[in-house]
Amino acid sequence: MKKLNLPEYSFKITSEDTRLFIYDTFRKKKVLLTPEEWVRQNILMFLVREKKYPASLISIESGIKVNRLMKRYDALVYNLHGNPVMLIECKAPGVGIHQDTFDQISSYNLSVTAKFLLVSNGIKHYCCRLNKTGNSYDFLEEIPFFHEL
Repeated sequence: MKKLNLPEYSFKITSEDTRLFIYDTFRKKKVLLTPEEWVRQNILMFLVREKKYPASLISIESGIKVNRLMKRYDALVYNLHGNPVMLIECKAPGVGIHQDTFDQISSYNLSVTAKFLLVSNGIKHYCCRLNKTGNSYDFLEEIPFFHEL
């Protein structure tokens, strides 16, 4: 897998036929190792290990309703009170992050109402916070620690 702009972590990767699988410690099962999954596993490990996010407060690939359509977010972090605080969108390393990516995560956030958004392709990471007026996001210089959410 491609080297990412994150610390290196150890993962259990297995091969079946010609496909690679990674053991997802959050979902407690092996999943197909796609480039996007590689980014998701690494960004979540970064949040848990470096930024002290409790793994038990992270939901992965759950369904939400967006404009009467069922969609699936990549990850969602909850605070200690069970309220969503950070919505996460992961892209494969070769996928650029553009306005359409922010439009996608913002539309998901209409249902989730998290005050932080994190978008990453493993190379570039963008984190923003809903500003006080609630009409726009302010980009942060770095991903906050869990206690700062």
